[in-house]
Amino acid sequence: MTTGARRHTVLATAESEAFSSLRKRPTSRGERFAIGRALRQEVPRRALGHWEAPTDRPDPVELIRKSHEGRLAELVPIRVARMITSPYGFLRGTAIVMAEDVARLPATGITPVICGDAHLGNFGFYASPEGELVLDLNDFDEAHPGAWEWDLRRLVASIWVAGRQNAASEDHCSDAVMSCVAAYRAEVRFLAEQPLLMRSYNRLDVKRLHETATEKTLRAEIERAARRARTRTSDRALPRFTHQHEGRRRIVDQPPLITHVPEHDGELLGAGLDDYLQTLAPHWRRLLGGYTLLDIAHKVVGVGSVGLRAYVALLEGSDPDDVLFLQLKQARRSVLAPFVHGDSAWHAHQGQRVVEYQQALQTVSDPLLGWTTVDDRQYYVRQFRNMKGTIPLDAMDAAALADYAGIVGHLLAKGHARTSGASMIAGYAGLSDKLDRAMVRFARAYADQTEADHTELVRAVRRGVLPATDGASEQVGSAFRP
Repeated sequence: MTTGARRHTVLATAESEAFSSLRKRPTSRGERFAIGRALRQEVPRRALGHWEAPTDRPDPVELIRKSHEGRLAELVPIRVARMITSPYGFLRGTAIVMAEDVARLPATGITPVICGDAHLGNFGFYASPEGELVLDLNDFDEAHPGAWEWDLRRLVASIWVAGRQNAASEDHCSDAVMSCVAAYRAEVRFLAEQPLLMRSYNRLDVKRLHETATEKTLRAEIERAARRARTRTSDRALPRFTHQHEGRRRIVDQPPLITHVPEHDGELLGAGLDDYLQTLAPHWRRLLGGYTLLDIAHKVVGVGSVGLRAYVALLEGSDPDDVLFLQLKQARRSVLAPFVHGDSAWHAHQGQRVVEYQQALQTVSDPLLGWTTVDDRQYYVRQFRNMKGTIPLDAMDAAALADYAGIVGHLLAKGHARTSGASMIAGYAGLSDKLDRAMVRFARAYADQTEADHTELVRAVRRGVLPATDGASEQVGSAFRP
């Protein structure tokens, strides 16, 4: 066991004990800061910049094949086609590959709750419970207690890969990563010095986001993306996703991406939605209980999730114009779980894991988040269209990318600081740019690795090792798109 892996065990245990009793005096902020600073002796910040594929590195194509186990076989070719569109499309679909890689690298052992898949495209808009448009992390399928460095490594690597895809120079990619890590350090230090409750209130709405962005081109993209996001509501989706059939609304089939399920499966899913109600807060349980389930269909989503069971349910309230779409998405064990000590003691239900860690990492969350089990498979449930949207990465010039990279660096630090370890992370990261420069070296090297792995996947498809459906990549459009 490496030093990094051993420290994961020691500090993760200390973190969990800190929340076991209100009567136990916690370690002071200054003491925790000093612990983080002392970790530099064991894991120098420059050590985080190294990446070289080890000789015993698992074959990425085989890891991808392994991740296909248990998925709907007929949808796997769509997933592969979306991954071969570009190195960034590959990165989006290979959290399992990067988890294997980063878990072998030096790490401090400070383990807050992390996103587990914090690439650049997994930040986006959604509606707060009050209907305000906010920006935050928005994908939590892999969320789990883990090393904060794992999230930061994935984020900076994705920035470099995205920058290259946008024809940014290596210097511009470096600038964007420096901006991201500097913002992460600044935010985690700021929040470490705030009262615990204040950390939980800190959020980035559209007005503040527009003020935070310094580049005119980015501000313009934010305005356009926010306008689009505000139109992504259940009532606006009706003309596109539904039609009238025998006097009632039905979801429109768009095979292979949207398909109706057999009647028996629909009954099981309906029963699962009834069970899901019990996981909601009483007010939202009563509110949702006033809706009636009209229809349900399977819908292919994303890149990494393609092939897992994901359903869209259409519900009607007090009149035909009062509609709500819910999404049931299959939840499996996080790709990080094998590398964190004590995983089996945390969550037996993977849908519950996703929901609770989403609520931990986001300042405000969808109030309809919940979980259920259907036919021995575990799911989490959320609103399908509650003003979700992203800022298009393929429209960003180099200056806008650097500006946006700083914004998501702040958001990642905010999420980590909300759970645990902020003072230790701040003590370790420090005030200098040593961590920033280390992450630049890692991001560049891992972007090279991602491009090489993407090439191997393309070769595997050409050899017939993995299937890819013709036309699926055109259906998803840009590899940047969620």
